[in-house]
Amino acid sequence: MDGARILLIVGGGIAAYKSLELIRLIRRAGASVRCVLTEGGAHFVTPMTLAALSEDQVYTSLWDLKDEAEMGHIQLSRQADLVVVCPASADLLARMAGGHADDLATTLLLATDKPVMAVPAMNVRMWQHPATRRNVARLRDDGVTVLEPDEGAMACGEYGPGRLPEPPAILAAIRTALGGDGDAVAGPLSGRHILVTAGPTHEPIDPVRYIANRSSGKQGFAIAGALAALGARVSLVAGPVQLATPAGVTRIDVETARQMAAAVEAALPADAAVMVAAVADWRVAQATGQKIKKRGDGAPPVLNLTENTDILATLAQGPKRPPLVIGFAAETQDVLANAIAKRARKGCDWIVANDVSGDVMGGADNAVHIVTASGVESWDAMPKSDVAARLAQRIAAALRTAG
Repeated sequence: MDGARILLIVGGGIAAYKSLELIRLIRRAGASVRCVLTEGGAHFVTPMTLAALSEDQVYTSLWDLKDEAEMGHIQLSRQADLVVVCPASADLLARMAGGHADDLATTLLLATDKPVMAVPAMNVRMWQHPATRRNVARLRDDGVTVLEPDEGAMACGEYGPGRLPEPPAILAAIRTALGGDGDAVAGPLSGRHILVTAGPTHEPIDPVRYIANRSSGKQGFAIAGALAALGARVSLVAGPVQLATPAGVTRIDVETARQMAAAVEAALPADAAVMVAAVADWRVAQATGQKIKKRGDGAPPVLNLTENTDILATLAQGPKRPPLVIGFAAETQDVLANAIAKRARKGCDWIVANDVSGDVMGGADNAVHIVTASGVESWDAMPKSDVAARLAQRIAAALRTAG
Protein backbone atom coordinates (compact mmCIF):
# COMPACT_ATOMS: atom_id res chain seq x y z
CA MET A 1 0.00 0.00 0.00
CA ASP A 2 3.03 2.27 -0.19
CA GLY A 3 1.95 5.64 -1.56
CA ALA A 4 -1.77 4.84 -1.70
CA ARG A 5 -4.12 7.69 -0.77
CA ILE A 6 -7.21 6.88 1.30
CA LEU A 7 -10.06 9.32 1.87
CA LEU A 8 -11.79 8.16 5.06
CA ILE A 9 -15.32 9.37 5.77
CA VAL A 10 -16.13 8.83 9.44
CA GLY A 11 -19.86 8.46 9.93
CA GLY A 12 -21.98 8.55 13.08
CA GLY A 13 -22.30 5.69 15.57
CA ILE A 14 -20.47 4.30 18.56
CA ALA A 15 -18.28 2.25 16.19
CA ALA A 16 -16.63 5.50 15.03
CA TYR A 17 -13.93 4.93 17.64
CA LYS A 18 -12.63 2.00 15.58
CA SER A 19 -11.83 4.40 12.75
CA LEU A 20 -8.95 5.65 14.91
CA GLU A 21 -7.31 2.22 14.92
CA LEU A 22 -8.00 1.88 11.19
CA ILE A 23 -6.11 5.12 10.49
CA ARG A 24 -3.13 3.80 12.44
CA LEU A 25 -3.14 0.49 10.52
CA ILE A 26 -3.49 2.18 7.12
CA ARG A 27 -0.56 4.48 7.80
CA ARG A 28 1.54 1.62 9.15
CA ALA A 29 0.88 -0.18 5.85
CA GLY A 30 2.42 2.76 3.96
CA ALA A 31 -0.66 4.68 2.80
CA SER A 32 -1.78 8.21 3.64
CA VAL A 33 -5.18 9.03 5.14
CA ARG A 34 -7.23 12.18 4.77
CA CYS A 35 -10.38 12.35 6.91
CA VAL A 36 -13.87 13.76 6.43
CA LEU A 37 -15.89 13.85 9.65
CA THR A 38 -19.69 13.92 9.40
CA GLU A 39 -21.88 15.80 11.85
CA GLY A 40 -22.94 12.48 13.36
CA GLY A 41 -19.38 11.22 13.56
CA ALA A 42 -18.34 14.35 15.46
CA HIS A 43 -20.54 13.23 18.37
CA PHE A 44 -18.20 10.26 18.90
CA VAL A 45 -14.71 11.36 17.78
CA THR A 46 -13.12 14.79 17.42
CA PRO A 47 -11.44 16.48 14.46
CA MET A 48 -8.35 17.00 16.61
CA THR A 49 -7.99 13.26 17.25
CA LEU A 50 -8.37 12.41 13.56
CA ALA A 51 -5.91 15.13 12.59
CA ALA A 52 -3.33 13.91 15.10
CA LEU A 53 -3.52 10.32 13.86
CA SER A 54 -3.67 11.13 10.13
CA GLU A 55 -1.23 14.05 10.35
CA ASP A 56 -3.45 15.88 7.89
CA GLN A 57 -6.26 18.41 7.89
CA VAL A 58 -9.72 17.10 8.78
CA TYR A 59 -12.68 18.31 6.71
CA THR A 60 -16.12 18.75 8.26
CA SER A 61 -18.19 21.27 6.30
CA LEU A 62 -19.25 21.80 2.73
CA TRP A 63 -19.55 25.53 3.47
CA ASP A 64 -15.96 26.20 4.47
CA LEU A 65 -15.25 29.21 2.23
CA LYS A 66 -11.49 28.74 2.35
CA ASP A 67 -11.70 25.26 0.92
CA GLU A 68 -14.68 25.85 -1.37
CA ALA A 69 -13.03 28.85 -3.07
CA GLU A 70 -11.43 26.29 -5.36
CA MET A 71 -14.26 23.75 -5.20
CA GLY A 72 -12.54 21.83 -2.41
CA HIS A 73 -15.10 19.01 -2.32
CA ILE A 74 -14.31 18.19 -5.95
CA GLN A 75 -10.59 18.08 -5.21
CA LEU A 76 -11.16 15.87 -2.18
CA SER A 77 -13.24 13.46 -4.23
CA ARG A 78 -10.64 13.13 -6.98
CA GLN A 79 -7.31 13.08 -5.12
CA ALA A 80 -7.79 9.75 -3.36
CA ASP A 81 -7.16 6.25 -4.72
CA LEU A 82 -10.02 4.85 -2.61
CA VAL A 83 -12.86 6.41 -0.63
CA VAL A 84 -13.75 4.46 2.54
CA VAL A 85 -16.89 5.20 4.56
CA CYS A 86 -16.32 3.82 8.06
CA PRO A 87 -18.54 3.48 9.92
CA ALA A 88 -21.41 3.68 7.45
CA SER A 89 -24.63 4.15 9.43
CA ALA A 90 -28.05 3.12 8.11
CA ASP A 91 -28.82 6.78 7.41
CA LEU A 92 -25.57 7.37 5.54
CA LEU A 93 -26.10 4.23 3.43
CA ALA A 94 -29.62 5.43 2.61
CA ARG A 95 -28.38 8.86 1.54
CA MET A 96 -25.61 7.30 -0.54
CA ALA A 97 -28.11 4.99 -2.26
CA GLY A 98 -30.45 7.92 -2.91
CA GLY A 99 -27.74 10.09 -4.43
CA HIS A 100 -28.09 12.85 -1.87
CA ALA A 101 -25.63 15.74 -1.74
CA ASP A 102 -26.66 17.64 1.38
CA ASP A 103 -23.39 17.67 3.29
CA LEU A 104 -19.68 17.36 2.55
CA ALA A 105 -19.59 13.56 2.80
CA THR A 106 -22.49 12.83 0.46
CA THR A 107 -21.46 15.59 -1.96
CA LEU A 108 -17.98 14.25 -2.47
CA LEU A 109 -19.32 10.68 -2.70
CA LEU A 110 -21.56 11.83 -5.53
CA ALA A 111 -18.71 13.74 -7.17
CA THR A 112 -15.98 11.10 -6.92
CA ASP A 113 -14.77 9.03 -9.84
CA LYS A 114 -12.74 6.73 -7.55
CA PRO A 115 -13.71 3.36 -6.03
CA VAL A 116 -15.88 3.56 -2.91
CA MET A 117 -16.04 1.12 -0.01
CA ALA A 118 -18.67 1.27 2.75
CA VAL A 119 -18.22 -0.50 6.10
CA PRO A 120 -21.64 -0.72 7.79
CA ALA A 121 -22.26 -0.58 11.54
CA MET A 122 -25.73 -0.43 13.08
CA ASN A 123 -28.29 -2.21 15.21
CA VAL A 124 -29.11 -5.74 14.03
CA ARG A 125 -32.74 -4.87 13.28
CA MET A 126 -31.68 -1.83 11.27
CA TRP A 127 -29.23 -3.98 9.27
CA GLN A 128 -31.91 -6.59 8.59
CA HIS A 129 -34.65 -4.07 7.74
CA PRO A 130 -35.89 -4.35 4.12
CA ALA A 131 -35.06 -0.68 3.49
CA THR A 132 -31.42 -1.19 4.47
CA ARG A 133 -31.16 -4.40 2.48
CA ARG A 134 -32.61 -2.53 -0.51
CA ASN A 135 -30.13 0.32 -0.09
CA VAL A 136 -27.17 -2.07 0.18
CA ALA A 137 -28.29 -3.89 -2.95
CA ARG A 138 -28.60 -0.58 -4.82
CA LEU A 139 -25.13 0.52 -3.74
CA ARG A 140 -23.60 -2.78 -4.81
CA ASP A 141 -25.36 -2.52 -8.15
CA ASP A 142 -23.80 0.96 -8.47
CA GLY A 143 -20.34 -0.53 -7.94
CA VAL A 144 -19.84 0.37 -4.28
CA THR A 145 -18.07 -2.29 -2.22
CA VAL A 146 -20.22 -2.85 0.87
CA LEU A 147 -18.60 -5.10 3.47
CA GLU A 148 -20.66 -7.51 5.56
CA PRO A 149 -20.81 -6.50 9.22
CA ASP A 150 -19.64 -8.81 11.98
CA GLU A 151 -22.06 -10.66 14.22
CA GLY A 152 -21.96 -10.28 17.99
CA ALA A 153 -23.06 -8.31 21.05
CA MET A 154 -23.83 -4.65 20.47
CA ALA A 155 -23.71 -1.49 22.55
CA CYS A 156 -27.52 -1.44 22.54
CA GLY A 157 -27.60 -4.84 24.27
CA GLU A 158 -28.83 -6.85 21.29
CA TYR A 159 -26.94 -9.59 19.45
CA GLY A 160 -26.61 -10.33 15.76
CA PRO A 161 -25.09 -8.99 12.53
CA GLY A 162 -24.38 -5.27 12.51
CA ARG A 163 -21.07 -4.85 14.37
CA LEU A 164 -18.30 -3.03 12.54
CA PRO A 165 -15.64 -5.52 11.37
CA GLU A 166 -12.36 -5.34 13.27
CA PRO A 167 -9.85 -2.85 11.81
CA PRO A 168 -7.36 -5.54 10.59
CA ALA A 169 -10.17 -7.11 8.56
CA ILE A 170 -11.13 -3.72 7.10
CA LEU A 171 -7.48 -3.10 6.20
CA ALA A 172 -7.37 -6.44 4.38
CA ALA A 173 -10.45 -5.43 2.38
CA ILE A 174 -8.82 -2.08 1.54
CA ARG A 175 -5.72 -3.88 0.28
CA THR A 176 -7.89 -6.07 -1.94
CA ALA A 177 -9.81 -3.05 -3.26
CA LEU A 178 -6.60 -1.26 -4.14
CA GLY A 179 -5.17 -4.33 -5.83
CA GLY A 180 -8.20 -5.42 -7.85
CA ASP A 181 -7.73 -9.18 -7.60
CA GLY A 182 -5.57 -8.82 -4.51
CA ASP A 183 -2.22 -8.89 -6.32
CA ALA A 184 -1.23 -5.61 -4.64
CA VAL A 185 -1.25 -7.17 -1.17
CA ALA A 186 2.45 -6.96 -0.42
CA GLY A 187 2.66 -6.75 3.34
CA PRO A 188 5.42 -8.25 5.47
CA LEU A 189 3.69 -11.64 5.37
CA SER A 190 3.15 -11.66 1.60
CA GLY A 191 3.88 -15.13 0.20
CA ARG A 192 3.50 -16.79 3.61
CA HIS A 193 0.86 -19.40 4.44
CA ILE A 194 -0.33 -19.32 8.04
CA LEU A 195 -2.68 -21.80 9.67
CA VAL A 196 -4.97 -20.55 12.46
CA THR A 197 -7.43 -22.52 14.58
CA ALA A 198 -10.18 -20.78 16.53
CA GLY A 199 -13.27 -21.37 18.64
CA PRO A 200 -14.39 -24.38 20.67
CA THR A 201 -15.13 -27.92 19.57
CA HIS A 202 -18.42 -29.70 20.24
CA GLU A 203 -18.16 -33.37 21.21
CA PRO A 204 -21.56 -35.13 20.83
CA ILE A 205 -23.11 -37.08 23.66
CA ASP A 206 -26.31 -37.84 21.76
CA PRO A 207 -28.12 -36.05 18.88
CA VAL A 208 -29.11 -33.09 21.11
CA ARG A 209 -26.30 -32.76 23.70
CA TYR A 210 -22.59 -32.18 23.51
CA ILE A 211 -19.47 -31.39 25.57
CA ALA A 212 -18.10 -27.92 24.89
CA ASN A 213 -16.43 -24.86 26.46
CA ARG A 214 -17.01 -21.12 26.53
CA SER A 215 -14.60 -20.11 23.75
CA SER A 216 -16.15 -17.47 21.50
CA GLY A 217 -13.54 -17.65 18.73
CA LYS A 218 -13.14 -13.84 18.77
CA GLN A 219 -9.40 -13.82 19.51
CA GLY A 220 -8.61 -16.44 16.87
CA PHE A 221 -10.71 -14.72 14.22
CA ALA A 222 -9.07 -11.38 15.04
CA ILE A 223 -5.62 -12.97 14.66
CA ALA A 224 -6.58 -14.52 11.32
CA GLY A 225 -7.76 -11.12 10.07
CA ALA A 226 -4.64 -9.35 11.31
CA LEU A 227 -2.36 -11.87 9.58
CA ALA A 228 -4.31 -11.48 6.32
CA ALA A 229 -4.02 -7.70 6.65
CA LEU A 230 -0.23 -8.14 6.60
CA GLY A 231 -0.44 -10.06 3.34
CA ALA A 232 -0.51 -13.68 4.56
CA ARG A 233 -2.52 -16.44 2.95
CA VAL A 234 -4.51 -17.57 5.98
CA SER A 235 -6.30 -20.89 6.47
CA LEU A 236 -8.70 -20.56 9.42
CA VAL A 237 -9.98 -23.84 10.88
CA ALA A 238 -13.00 -22.71 12.89
CA GLY A 239 -15.05 -24.55 15.45
CA PRO A 240 -18.81 -23.92 15.72
CA VAL A 241 -19.03 -20.13 16.19
CA GLN A 242 -21.25 -17.47 14.64
CA LEU A 243 -18.60 -14.98 13.52
CA ALA A 244 -18.08 -13.33 10.15
CA THR A 245 -15.09 -14.60 8.20
CA PRO A 246 -12.32 -11.98 8.19
CA ALA A 247 -11.55 -10.44 4.80
CA GLY A 248 -8.95 -12.33 2.79
CA VAL A 249 -9.17 -15.47 4.96
CA THR A 250 -10.03 -19.02 3.82
CA ARG A 251 -12.34 -20.58 6.39
CA ILE A 252 -12.77 -24.29 7.08
CA ASP A 253 -15.67 -25.03 9.44
CA VAL A 254 -15.51 -28.07 11.73
CA GLU A 255 -17.40 -29.25 14.79
CA THR A 256 -15.43 -31.92 16.66
CA ALA A 257 -11.81 -32.25 17.73
CA ARG A 258 -11.28 -35.12 15.31
CA GLN A 259 -12.61 -33.01 12.45
CA MET A 260 -10.33 -30.14 13.49
CA ALA A 261 -7.30 -32.45 13.60
CA ALA A 262 -8.08 -33.69 10.08
CA ALA A 263 -8.57 -30.14 8.77
CA VAL A 264 -5.27 -29.01 10.30
CA GLU A 265 -3.45 -31.90 8.64
CA ALA A 266 -5.10 -31.13 5.30
CA ALA A 267 -4.12 -27.44 5.49
CA LEU A 268 -0.39 -28.18 5.77
CA PRO A 269 2.29 -27.25 4.82
CA ALA A 270 2.38 -23.82 6.42
CA ASP A 271 5.02 -21.27 7.39
CA ALA A 272 3.44 -20.82 10.81
CA ALA A 273 0.58 -22.23 12.87
CA VAL A 274 -1.31 -20.23 15.49
CA MET A 275 -3.39 -22.71 17.48
CA VAL A 276 -5.90 -20.54 19.28
CA ALA A 277 -8.80 -23.02 19.39
CA ALA A 278 -9.95 -24.34 22.76
CA VAL A 279 -10.13 -27.97 21.75
CA ALA A 280 -12.11 -30.28 24.06
CA ASP A 281 -9.73 -32.57 25.92
CA TRP A 282 -12.23 -35.43 26.05
CA ARG A 283 -15.10 -36.87 24.07
CA VAL A 284 -17.70 -39.51 24.80
CA ALA A 285 -16.25 -42.85 23.76
CA GLN A 286 -19.51 -43.94 22.17
CA ALA A 287 -22.08 -41.26 21.40
CA THR A 288 -25.61 -42.62 21.17
CA GLY A 289 -27.75 -42.36 18.06
CA GLN A 290 -30.86 -41.48 20.05
CA LYS A 291 -31.54 -38.92 22.79
CA ILE A 292 -30.67 -40.30 26.22
CA LYS A 293 -33.86 -40.32 28.32
CA LYS A 294 -34.31 -40.08 32.06
CA ARG A 295 -34.94 -43.48 33.60
CA GLY A 296 -37.09 -42.17 36.44
CA ASP A 297 -34.91 -43.58 39.21
CA GLY A 298 -32.82 -40.44 39.68
CA ALA A 299 -29.64 -42.12 38.47
CA PRO A 300 -27.72 -40.15 35.80
CA PRO A 301 -26.37 -41.92 32.72
CA VAL A 302 -22.76 -43.06 32.80
CA LEU A 303 -20.62 -41.31 30.20
CA ASN A 304 -17.40 -43.09 29.33
CA LEU A 305 -14.89 -40.46 28.20
CA THR A 306 -11.83 -40.91 26.04
CA GLU A 307 -9.06 -38.41 25.36
CA ASN A 308 -9.03 -36.49 22.10
CA THR A 309 -5.93 -36.22 19.93
CA ASP A 310 -3.61 -33.47 21.13
CA ILE A 311 -3.64 -31.35 17.96
CA LEU A 312 -0.98 -28.87 19.11
CA ALA A 313 1.50 -31.52 20.27
CA THR A 314 0.90 -33.65 17.17
CA LEU A 315 1.60 -30.68 14.93
CA ALA A 316 4.61 -29.38 16.90
CA GLN A 317 6.26 -32.81 17.04
CA GLY A 318 5.17 -34.15 13.67
CA PRO A 319 6.93 -34.49 10.30
CA LYS A 320 5.02 -31.54 8.75
CA ARG A 321 5.86 -29.13 11.56
CA PRO A 322 5.74 -25.47 10.45
CA PRO A 323 8.86 -23.41 11.22
CA LEU A 324 6.87 -21.44 13.82
CA VAL A 325 4.26 -23.13 16.03
CA ILE A 326 2.32 -21.02 18.52
CA GLY A 327 -0.02 -22.50 21.10
CA PHE A 328 -2.49 -20.84 23.47
CA ALA A 329 -2.99 -21.59 27.15
CA ALA A 330 -6.27 -20.56 28.78
CA GLU A 331 -5.67 -20.83 32.52
CA THR A 332 -7.55 -19.97 35.71
CA GLN A 333 -4.64 -20.29 38.16
CA ASP A 334 -0.82 -20.34 38.11
CA VAL A 335 -1.00 -18.91 34.60
CA LEU A 336 2.72 -18.52 33.91
CA ALA A 337 3.82 -21.76 35.56
CA ASN A 338 1.22 -23.75 33.63
CA ALA A 339 2.06 -21.98 30.37
CA ILE A 340 5.81 -22.61 30.72
CA ALA A 341 5.15 -26.28 31.44
CA LYS A 342 2.74 -26.53 28.52
CA ARG A 343 5.25 -25.08 26.07
CA ALA A 344 7.84 -27.68 27.09
CA ARG A 345 5.32 -30.52 27.05
CA LYS A 346 3.79 -29.68 23.66
CA GLY A 347 7.05 -28.82 21.89
CA CYS A 348 5.82 -25.53 20.42
CA ASP A 349 7.88 -22.37 19.96
CA TRP A 350 5.63 -19.88 21.75
CA ILE A 351 2.74 -20.11 24.17
CA VAL A 352 0.31 -17.22 24.43
CA ALA A 353 -1.17 -17.51 27.91
CA ASN A 354 -4.10 -15.69 29.46
CA ASP A 355 -6.20 -15.83 32.60
CA VAL A 356 -9.77 -16.76 31.66
CA SER A 357 -11.20 -16.77 35.17
CA GLY A 358 -13.08 -13.53 34.38
CA ASP A 359 -15.04 -12.62 31.24
CA VAL A 360 -12.18 -13.11 28.75
CA MET A 361 -13.97 -15.95 26.94
CA GLY A 362 -16.56 -14.04 24.97
CA GLY A 363 -15.31 -10.64 26.14
CA ALA A 364 -13.82 -7.85 24.06
CA ASP A 365 -10.46 -7.49 25.82
CA ASN A 366 -7.53 -9.75 26.62
CA ALA A 367 -4.29 -9.56 28.63
CA VAL A 368 -1.69 -12.10 27.52
CA HIS A 369 1.78 -13.39 28.31
CA ILE A 370 4.05 -14.49 25.45
CA VAL A 371 6.18 -17.42 26.64
CA THR A 372 9.20 -18.24 24.46
CA ALA A 373 12.59 -19.86 24.88
CA SER A 374 13.92 -16.40 25.75
CA GLY A 375 11.53 -15.78 28.62
CA VAL A 376 8.14 -14.16 29.24
CA GLU A 377 6.74 -10.92 27.82
CA SER A 378 3.53 -9.63 29.43
CA TRP A 379 1.05 -7.39 27.63
CA ASP A 380 -1.45 -5.21 29.46
CA ALA A 381 -5.16 -5.67 28.83
CA MET A 382 -6.22 -4.32 25.45
CA PRO A 383 -8.91 -4.99 22.83
CA LYS A 384 -8.58 -8.41 21.22
CA SER A 385 -8.09 -6.69 17.86
CA ASP A 386 -5.02 -4.93 19.30
CA VAL A 387 -3.66 -8.20 20.68
CA ALA A 388 -4.15 -9.69 17.22
CA ALA A 389 -2.44 -6.83 15.38
CA ARG A 390 0.52 -6.85 17.77
CA LEU A 391 0.91 -10.63 17.61
CA ALA A 392 0.71 -10.57 13.80
CA GLN A 393 3.55 -8.02 13.66
CA ARG A 394 5.62 -10.18 15.99
CA ILE A 395 5.00 -13.25 13.83
CA ALA A 396 6.05 -11.31 10.73
CA ALA A 397 9.27 -10.23 12.43
CA ALA A 398 10.04 -13.78 13.57
CA LEU A 399 9.53 -15.26 10.11
CA ARG A 400 11.58 -12.49 8.54
CA THR A 401 14.45 -13.22 10.94
CA ALA A 402 14.21 -16.96 10.31
CA GLY A 403 14.40 -16.36 6.55
